Amino acid sequence: MSSENADAGREPEESSSVPQESSVPQESSVWDVVVVGAGPAGASAAYAAAVAGRRVLLLEKAEIPRYKTCGGGIIGFSRDSLPPGFELPLKDRIHAVTFSLNGKLSRTRRSRRMLFGLINRPEFDAGLVEEAQKAGAELRTGATVTRVEQHGPAVPDRRTVAVVLAGGETVLARAVVGADGSAGRIGAHVGVKLDQVDLGLEAEIPVPETVAEDWAGRVLIDWGPMPGSYGWVFPKGDTLTVGVISARGDGAGTKRYLEDFVGRLGLAGFEPTVSSGHLTRCRSDDSPLSRGRVVVCGDAAGLLEPWTREGISFALRSGRLAGEWAVRIAEAHDAVDARRQALNYAFAIKAGLGVEMSVGRRMLRLFERRPGLLHAVLTSFRPAWNAFAGITRGTTSLAELVRSHPLAQRALHLMDRRGADEVSSRP
Repeated sequence: MSSENADAGREPEESSSVPQESSVPQESSVWDVVVVGAGPAGASAAYAAAVAGRRVLLLEKAEIPRYKTCGGGIIGFSRDSLPPGFELPLKDRIHAVTFSLNGKLSRTRRSRRMLFGLINRPEFDAGLVEEAQKAGAELRTGATVTRVEQHGPAVPDRRTVAVVLAGGETVLARAVVGADGSAGRIGAHVGVKLDQVDLGLEAEIPVPETVAEDWAGRVLIDWGPMPGSYGWVFPKGDTLTVGVISARGDGAGTKRYLEDFVGRLGLAGFEPTVSSGHLTRCRSDDSPLSRGRVVVCGDAAGLLEPWTREGISFALRSGRLAGEWAVRIAEAHDAVDARRQALNYAFAIKAGLGVEMSVGRRMLRLFERRPGLLHAVLTSFRPAWNAFAGITRGTTSLAELVRSHPLAQRALHLMDRRGADEVSSRP
């Protein structure tokens, strides 16, 4: 049996103690869908379930708005996944990208059409939560989830999930969506497995108007000194978001990269308002996306693009799907139907985002071995730049590009073979 939802086809063993009639909750006391985590994935799930007319509770441990370490790039797929009429709180519209190779060989490519937009996460996330509330979801902040139970004394029947909060309060639901991040409780309950962990460091740096004007409408992407690493500068009015990311394991090296990066940009003399770090985690191919009546999405499921580590579009898309399928799980009257709906959710994720992640992993392997080649292709080969622009605008994806371009297929296949040969030749 596939590891996906492997234990969902059967209900867990019942507690030996049978609940008394008075302990069975009234229907009105059980939420249709409880969503844990109010980031882009959770807010999207809550919105999708609420729009379907279900009773939805959105739990968030922090107060909103709250800061999140994130570049804040909104690509086309992100825009396409927003609630109808949602007005993006854009800080800048990007029409140009400067690429550099560890500070060298800089070249700027420009586009007449907008490539992508930039937002600050506190405003963006708060706006998504507000949309979920308008659709009918109820928000509760300051709510820390300690565990989820699908059997035992806290669970009155086989159609119900108990979400236990700090302090001992229990919230009951017909379906639960975990969107509480890659280190959250719900992913652990489901058994999410991760096979790529990266460390991102970021600083929000206020700059004078003259500096801000120089960056307006343009971002910098620097391919870094460590395998798979890169840095970025994202302008947001009078503040530059400057960050780097690399594989976890060399935190000191990643910190040096950020310090060197900021220094050579001439920004070392400006004091950051925020300096933060964050671990990004990608799921393994066989990682489950559900357990019983609980599904996970976004970072909680390890869903993000492995090469660029872009996560907002993955959060929005997976969150919407999780909310839609959670409604179906909530309506399921037995374990077999609940399992069927959970498997349908997993299939929808794997058929779309899973394919993109697979291609992203191959691109990361290529980038780790040949960053200079990738830099040269992007800055000198117009079809490659057009492909980059198409991905950022949302008119195509990495997976679609590979499927439709035989040359790209051959190049990735060749790099896969070279990687396999390198591994087999190691002592």
